[in-house]
Amino acid sequence: MSATIYRHEFLIRLKSIVIWSLSMAFLIVFFFAMFPVFADQAALMNEFMEKYPQELRVAFGMDRMDLATVLGFFSFVLMFVQLCLAIQAGNYGFGLVSIEESELTADFLMTKPVSRGQILTSKLLAAMTSLTITNLVVWAASFTAITLFRGEHAYEPGTLILLLIGILIFQLFFLSVGLVVSLLVKRVRSVTPYALGLGFGMYVLSAFSGILGDVKLELVTPFKHLDAAYIVQHGAYNAPLVLLNAAVTVIAVAASYWLYTRRDISAVS
Repeated sequence: MSATIYRHEFLIRLKSIVIWSLSMAFLIVFFFAMFPVFADQAALMNEFMEKYPQELRVAFGMDRMDLATVLGFFSFVLMFVQLCLAIQAGNYGFGLVSIEESELTADFLMTKPVSRGQILTSKLLAAMTSLTITNLVVWAASFTAITLFRGEHAYEPGTLILLLIGILIFQLFFLSVGLVVSLLVKRVRSVTPYALGLGFGMYVLSAFSGILGDVKLELVTPFKHLDAAYIVQHGAYNAPLVLLNAAVTVIAVAASYWLYTRRDISAVS
């Protein structure tokens, strides 16, 4: 690993880290502030939710959520947080090596006395540090929001911990997949469309999986691998899907190293 590359990669993302972290903290606190209303009017809210089409409730997992409970409501909020986390991690993954190639500065980096493996390791560690900081902010915001607004309603702390630990697994999936896809295409001119496409694409697949009951679609999307409603219901992960998620992440990272060490780097002409 190169400390210089690591520091540079981390610093160029610092503004992004602050924006993403504060945005998600605000999202969690803002939405969870509505929990007392849902909890106090539980019967009315359940009746209201039943008026929604069954397909819509299944698509968003609301058929398995009790919004009058602390963790049921939190799992609902977490769905939107996961989408933001997916876009952030995908953005970092797609931009990890592609930005320098699109700006034709990658060949300058290759002249330094570091191997391609060291370069990619430094970049990956910097991206993972960035995501970890966002993750810690989400943890802090989640505990703060629940403490402030749960009132007298009890919840299982162990299940909450499982939900929050799952965030890291979720982030690494999108980071690694974004990285390997960026190395498979010839050039990524803008990372934002790719990150949005990956995040929303997986989200839509998750919704269709719920509507159609298609197990094959569940195998594809991490929104099902780490389904918050399932974790709250069972107090545990869906082990086969989480292992599949981890396997895809490991394979994507390994493939990224193989592709990067053999990639033709465009030089400034």
